[in-house]
Amino acid sequence: MKKFLTIFTTAIIVGVVGYFAFIYYVPYSEGYRSGELIKFSRKGVLVKTWEGQISQGLSGTNVFSFSVEDGEKEIIEKMKEFQGQYIKVTYKERYATFFWLGDTKYFITEVKSEKSPIFRN
Repeated sequence: MKKFLTIFTTAIIVGVVGYFAFIYYVPYSEGYRSGELIKFSRKGVLVKTWEGQISQGLSGTNVFSFSVEDGEKEIIEKMKEFQGQYIKVTYKERYATFFWLGDTKYFITEVKSEKSPIFRN
């Protein structure tokens, strides 16, 4: 009975660790989006996460919501600086998310300022 309990407990622990590792390290997709950064804020009650939105149209009907991990200090500072500007972001989409990482499945890995194709001077 002890041997069965040990094997069962080990299998459960390995399964849970494997699930968390898969969700965190294996991206579902990777890509690029661009638009006007309309919102970037730190929110949450128990766990604070960085959340933002990019408007991808004139009327604001097509909005891309994303999260930024706390360890990405450079990206967080650039997002604060680029508020209200047209930007291009590189993101990775995960299969799921954990509440301590962010509200969305989309996580920004790079951000650059761009000229708006709508308002050209």
